[in-house]
Amino acid sequence: MQSTDSLRTITLGMGCFWSPDALFGQLPGVVRTRVGYAGGTTEAPVYRELGDHTETVEVVYDERRLPLETILDVFWNGHKPDNINDYKGRQYLSLLLYRDGGQLKAIEETLQRREAGGRGRPATEIAPFQVFYPAEDRHQKYYLKRYPDAVEKLSVLFPTHEDLVNGTLPARLNGVAKGYANRTQLLEEIRTWEIGVEEREAMLRLVESIRW
Repeated sequence: MQSTDSLRTITLGMGCFWSPDALFGQLPGVVRTRVGYAGGTTEAPVYRELGDHTETVEVVYDERRLPLETILDVFWNGHKPDNINDYKGRQYLSLLLYRDGGQLKAIEETLQRREAGGRGRPATEIAPFQVFYPAEDRHQKYYLKRYPDAVEKLSVLFPTHEDLVNGTLPARLNGVAKGYANRTQLLEEIRTWEIGVEEREAMLRLVESIRW
């Protein structure tokens, strides 16, 4: 569906990571998402012992189809940094971890536009990316897993849990399960994917057959 040359990754914190996983997963142009812990120095964090890390979502996107500026707009429109930064310490923190100078430039330009529009500068911590620790399996694609019929049918095309976590279709369906997108939108998008005819038809049939 995409050239690897145009794939980029950014890591975002905006409170509990379940909803951001679904919010970004449903965006056309996002290739895969997974949740985890980042932004701190503690080694090998786990959910009950995060140390100084933050709950984050790692977003891999195709910059030909989805500019970082759009992701940043979704990020800042999707949460209120001031409301979460004093809650649960660093676990629920408004956090932006950039991978390179190009991403930092896009972040700064987006902030300038927001300030020029009278929205002020958000209380978001912005820092270079260091390391990402994937969260436990139970946290990945959390909303999708509330629908056993969907997970069972997806297992035909995504036989392992790793396949499910890293798949584009499961990311979209996680967004549908949360209510950020609907099945009609997803079906229309799948028809535009640059994949084989048989694979496309299999995905369309699968999505149409899921009982929500």
